Amino acid sequence: MSFGDPNNPYGAPQGQQPGYPPPPPQGQPGYGYPAAPQGQPGYGYPAAPPLQQHGYGLPMEMPGLMKTARVLLFILAGFQILVGFIIGATVGAVQDVSNGVGSGDSTDGLAGLGYLFAALLLGLGALSIFLGVKFKNGGSGIRITTIVYAGLMILGGITNMVNGANGSATFGGLISLAMAGIILASMVTGAASAWFNRPRY
Repeated sequence: MSFGDPNNPYGAPQGQQPGYPPPPPQGQPGYGYPAAPQGQPGYGYPAAPPLQQHGYGLPMEMPGLMKTARVLLFILAGFQILVGFIIGATVGAVQDVSNGVGSGDSTDGLAGLGYLFAALLLGLGALSIFLGVKFKNGGSGIRITTIVYAGLMILGGITNMVNGANGSATFGGLISLAMAGIILASMVTGAASAWFNRPRY
């Protein structure tokens, strides 16, 4: 039985039935195509590098100075809220005593100033918490607000130290001055600029 010219490239190879593909060689996949080497992509294109090498879509790590400033803002907020509550409670107790002895009318103005100061401290504490929370995903507006806030805290600390007459106000002014100074110094660095102006995906 003849299957045509043995030299015909389109004919069946010698010793093989027509209409059937040749058996695959050992160690290679079927259909006559060699397997792509393991660990390399197919189609002749190089593999794209993993996303972690470029950081696309991945959050940056907050710099250490930003973490320090954030912690100091939370500590400062705790002091401000605590002192605000203490001042408010003290003013209320003194006003109750003044009302009990009949001199409440003459101390109403001082009590009002005391309550105003307590409310100011509570508001500053809330602002400190807000700024600290916004450090994670805030923009340049948070950085500018923190710079202004730290500058005002430095002025307040200096005022307390000057008017404290070596008392508790001087100590409190020294603490707030040191903390606000560290916060301000960390906000004017290149790391702060890069953090708050980083691209967000």
